[in-house]
Amino acid sequence: MHVQEWLETVPPLAIYLLVGLVIGLESLGIPLPGEIILVSSALLASQHGEIDPVVLGACATAGAIIGDSIGYAIGRKGGRPLLAWLGGKFPRHFSEGHIATAERSFQKWGMWAVFFGRFVALLRIFAGPLAGVLRMPYWKFLTANVLGGILWAGGTTAVIYYVGIVAEEWLKRFSWLGLVAAVLVGLTSMLVLKRRAGNAAGEKTVAEPEPVAATD
Repeated sequence: MHVQEWLETVPPLAIYLLVGLVIGLESLGIPLPGEIILVSSALLASQHGEIDPVVLGACATAGAIIGDSIGYAIGRKGGRPLLAWLGGKFPRHFSEGHIATAERSFQKWGMWAVFFGRFVALLRIFAGPLAGVLRMPYWKFLTANVLGGILWAGGTTAVIYYVGIVAEEWLKRFSWLGLVAAVLVGLTSMLVLKRRAGNAAGEKTVAEPEPVAATD
C-alpha cells in the first residue's frame, strides 16, 4: 500500500504525532523515511481539510529540532565508538565512506553543514550525532539546528501543501477544458469528414461518362 493511501486511514492527531516521531528519530540518527512521510502528509492536508498544515509543519519542525538535539547529546557522549557501532548496525547508511564524507563536510563548513545538511538525506541522519562527536560548540549547533529545522520542515510543508491545492484546482479546470476540447474536436472532425465525403461524391459524379445516344 502506498504511504499516502495508508495515511488516509489514520486519524489527523495520529498523523501529527507520526510525522513528529519519524522525523525526530531520523534526525536522531536512525535511518527512516522522514521526508517521504512529511511530503505525503502535506499533500494529504491539501486534499482533506481535517489536517491542519500549520500544526503539521509545527510538529515536523519540533521533531527535527528535538531529534537533532538528542542526536547531538548522544554523539557527544558516545564519541567515535558510537559511529563504529552504528556502522555495524546500519552499514548502508553509516559506512566508513559515508562517515568520512560527512566529516569532511563538517570540517569544511562547520555549522553550515548542520543547516544545509537538513536538506540532504545523508547529512540529515548524520548532522546531530556527528556534530556531537566532533564536539561542535552547542550554541553553534543549536542555531543551525533551529534555523534549518524551521526552514526545512516548515518550508517543505508549505510548498507541498500549496502545490497540492494548485494541482487539484488545475485538474478540476482541466476536466472542464478537456470536455470542451473533446466536444470541439468531435464537431470539427465530423464537419471535416462530411466535407470530404461531399467532395468525394462530387468528384465521382464528374468522373462518370455521359451516356452515348444510340445511333440508327
